[in-house]
Amino acid sequence: MILKNCTALIDGKLTENILIEFENDKIIRAEAVEKDAEIEEDSVDMGGMIVSPGFIDQHVHGAVGYDFMDGSEEAITSILEALAREGVTSILAATTTGTNDDIVNALDAIKDFDNAHGVEILGIHLEGPYLSPEAPGAHRKELLAKPTVESFRTYQNEAGGKISMITLAVEEDEGFELTKYLRQHGVVVSIGHSNASYDQTLEAIEAGCQCATHCYNAMKGLHHRDAGVVGAALLTKGFKAELIVDRIHVSDPAICVFDKMKSSQDKILITDAMRAKGLCSGTYDLGGQQVYSNGIEVRTKEGALAGSVLTMDRALKNYMDVTGRRLEEVLLMMTKNPAELQQVYDRKGSISVGKDADLVVLDKELKVQMTICRGKVVYSTNHENNSC
Repeated sequence: MILKNCTALIDGKLTENILIEFENDKIIRAEAVEKDAEIEEDSVDMGGMIVSPGFIDQHVHGAVGYDFMDGSEEAITSILEALAREGVTSILAATTTGTNDDIVNALDAIKDFDNAHGVEILGIHLEGPYLSPEAPGAHRKELLAKPTVESFRTYQNEAGGKISMITLAVEEDEGFELTKYLRQHGVVVSIGHSNASYDQTLEAIEAGCQCATHCYNAMKGLHHRDAGVVGAALLTKGFKAELIVDRIHVSDPAICVFDKMKSSQDKILITDAMRAKGLCSGTYDLGGQQVYSNGIEVRTKEGALAGSVLTMDRALKNYMDVTGRRLEEVLLMMTKNPAELQQVYDRKGSISVGKDADLVVLDKELKVQMTICRGKVVYSTNHENNSC
């Protein structure tokens, strides 16, 4: 397949008159051509629309009524189909704190799922049960557990080695034993749901922690006597941090602080979306408890935020609106940066020859027009269907 007349993100810059050709699942050509150059007859004229590497959401729990914790092929298939509509081509499937049986059931289902031609599950993001009871967010306190290498190895065996990222309250990790073990075995450690001090956070980073889970949310905040997890996350160069840019989880001024403090390569946009995404207002299950969505935000009965209904394309527009950043700058936060953290930049995260043909086509209003996963069109506005 050949896409011509693209305004494509190439080497970090949006460049006009780009031709992209892919065969099977790989990009075999990505280059600038003369506007009136003769192109093969079977090429598709993109009319100058924006073509970006497909979005990578490294923190998503569910959508359209399903959650990865449901542990079924139907749930996983439905979630991935929904995510394609927002330009997502790769994800980490995020779990939630639950009973041991519930977590194992989810790990087994994700491990065995084969989606050869759709949105790719790069790995599993284990969020819970190794969280702080002082910062549980919407996770059930009674099901939290102390982190140990032995218990993690049990989960990893159940997952067939596919746990590639873990959210960890590092202050609960005695001697940073698990943190060090995970780093040695190539699993990304992300501090989150944590009451760690600034100094404890720096010690964890030294031990191997590489990222902050949904920065600002469910972590010790910035204080003039203890800068906390937030202060360490914002000040440490080379340390990546996730951000939920629904303009509810984090205020606009706080988004701007994040933007000014973190370097361009250390920002990662996520959704942290749950099963209510893509559906109307109503009551939904999250980790065995009832939460309510009004179609804009999701909260527990106590009023705590419980994931989001954010889409990745909306996160893109929100970040640009709040910070004034250029489109090409923000696209990197959703493509290259997570690909590098997840150690898949050799095949994901940029439009380059030899890489997977994972692409999203956006119009001038930044609405998703087409999503291509490994060379296959998995979503097009020609087949759009709205649920509400």
